[in-house]
Amino acid sequence: MELRHLRYFIAVSDAGSFTRAAESLGIQQPPLSQQIKALELELGFPLLLRNSKGVVLTVGGRVFLDESRRLLAGLDQAAQLATSAARGSTGRFSIGFTTSAITHRLAPRLIREFRSGYPDVEIEIQEGSAARLTESVLGGSLDIGMLRTPVAYPPGVRFRTLLKEQMLLVMPSRHPLATEAQRNSRALHPTISLIALKDEPFILVRRPGGPGMYSDLINACKRLGFTPKIAMEVENMLTNVALVAAGAGVSAVPASLQCVHGEDVLFLLPKEAPQLSAPLTLAFHEDNRNPAAQRFLDFSMPFVKGEQKSRRQLSTSGQPTG
Repeated sequence: MELRHLRYFIAVSDAGSFTRAAESLGIQQPPLSQQIKALELELGFPLLLRNSKGVVLTVGGRVFLDESRRLLAGLDQAAQLATSAARGSTGRFSIGFTTSAITHRLAPRLIREFRSGYPDVEIEIQEGSAARLTESVLGGSLDIGMLRTPVAYPPGVRFRTLLKEQMLLVMPSRHPLATEAQRNSRALHPTISLIALKDEPFILVRRPGGPGMYSDLINACKRLGFTPKIAMEVENMLTNVALVAAGAGVSAVPASLQCVHGEDVLFLLPKEAPQLSAPLTLAFHEDNRNPAAQRFLDFSMPFVKGEQKSRRQLSTSGQPTG
């Protein structure tokens, strides 16, 4: 039994005659009659009764007609669903975020807008360090990771830099250096040189969670002639800021974290600004064939361009962006 047999049978039943059905199908009447006869022989009972006015359905024919319609409708729906899945309009993908990546306004905006545009795509959210997300992408348990600076570059994992934002130094708001910086500047973010912090205890994200930004800060300090004192290393940058607010030391974090503990800390723009930046990076495996994940990767690019434009506009006002 072939699908065309079902379609021919439905056409004859709807038309009520072989002649009209043949015309609607664009075939000759004899071959059509032969196909229906072959179908009846395979089933073992007649589907149609022929008379001078055309055809009428038998009892078995009426049941077979209903089931044929249901079967073809199911096949059409299956084809539509498969097409949507192949195009990434339906389906499922997983994305993981580091703590500092999810705090950037681009991350929730991307998720919100993608869900609005593709409501039939299910998104699984994970969180973890840059090292863990990269390993998950490499192992295939995660489709996409959003992190800051890659901590490793395993073969097969690709990294796409979405944007770069300014790193800010952060210290307790009552720190003498903070008071002095505010007194000497009316800018939203007073500036300070890293050299002024050479005797301060630093709180940094534990390696290998963020060796890129960690190393950038250490190297910037060394170029100024000192090695920073590392008081403690923590799991994520939110903890960084919380400990700074508690007076445990100073730190450097992406500008998008400047809304955290704003009453207890002061965010300052380092005079060595070009040397300290925090990228926002997508990690994905080059062999990932998940259409929904690819749809998200493609979807992200226009938003990145919009963020870069916004960043340029804000930078002209002298404010750090991100």
